[in-house]
Amino acid sequence: MSNPAAKDAAFDKGHTHLALGELEEAEASYRKAVGFDDDFFDGWQALGMVLLKLEKVKEAIGCGIKATLLEPDDLLAWTGLSQMYVRDGQIAEAELAKGNARILSMGGKVTKLGKS
Repeated sequence: MSNPAAKDAAFDKGHTHLALGELEEAEASYRKAVGFDDDFFDGWQALGMVLLKLEKVKEAIGCGIKATLLEPDDLLAWTGLSQMYVRDGQIAEAELAKGNARILSMGGKVTKLGKS
């Protein structure tokens, strides 16, 4: 159900809630935004990070994976995913994500999730 204006409004509302420290409300707004567009990279990235702040680590990882699948060459997506894995104690996965971020920081490309 693609509705660009509603997606953007929900996303912006999420940012407002986040800035005010209203994490649960930010989560709801970001969920609404990705509900309008399942391929909304920025929405998945923001949702993942707010879920991490809310200690919903497994859900955050799912969002982080979705973000890296949508934009495999996004440095911040890989960095965020690495942080999520660390918080969950998945050190090998965190190191792999961190490695992909390092490759991107040096101008390389990531071709597949988990592979460089």
